[in-house]
Amino acid sequence: MSDFNNKTILVTGASSGIGFAAAQAYLEQGAKRVYIIGRNAQKLELAQAQLGERAVALVADVGNLAQLEQMAGKIRHNGDTLDVLFANAGIAENNLVGSTTEAAFDATFDTNVKGVFFTVQSVLPLMNPGSSIVLNASVAANKGMQNLSLYSASKAAVRSFARTWCNDLKAQKIRVNTVSPGVTLTPILETGLKMTAPQIAELAHYLKDAVPAGRLADVKEIAAAVLFLSSDAASFVNGVELCVDGGYTQI
Repeated sequence: MSDFNNKTILVTGASSGIGFAAAQAYLEQGAKRVYIIGRNAQKLELAQAQLGERAVALVADVGNLAQLEQMAGKIRHNGDTLDVLFANAGIAENNLVGSTTEAAFDATFDTNVKGVFFTVQSVLPLMNPGSSIVLNASVAANKGMQNLSLYSASKAAVRSFARTWCNDLKAQKIRVNTVSPGVTLTPILETGLKMTAPQIAELAHYLKDAVPAGRLADVKEIAAAVLFLSSDAASFVNGVELCVDGGYTQI
């Protein structure tokens, strides 16, 4: 796939996990420049060093509108416009109904919903006609996973954005699609869901029977789906949710 030769890409939540894998894949496929966004400057610097000189690191919290505007301003100052936006930044925490705090509610929706909405709005003037937006949702929005009501609801909102925006942005010929990963081996399992190594191993054992593919997803598999959705190969794909979950949502 060489659709990304000389293209400029923006990936949020790119310090690790799916975002980093996607940024790396875009560069491998010839992207001229990939802007990587994250809120931890140290982690972002390490990611940029691994990705090389065609990766440009910009520190921003997607839940902070002022920082998003600064991010867009820096891209504009560099003389760049965007061919692809992968709105990937998100958080996941266990939130049991009955004991969830308002702060926990706000944290999830500030990043996962408000963050996605205003990321798109802030860079929309920079998006080229015929460009592509991919939003990262989750199969959790479709499965009713225990203790993940806030996360699941926030990802359902993201999926809904794609439906509406593919219609809103049709005059600019901007395609908007959603990738919904299944359970994927990323740092969020430990840092967000606070899972220990034995718990992750137990989850992997459970998925052997629960998922037709019999395992967790690898970040590179999710990245491959993101690249497809944002490529010319998907030129007539618009507004869809692509579940990359080994068949989990189909049974």
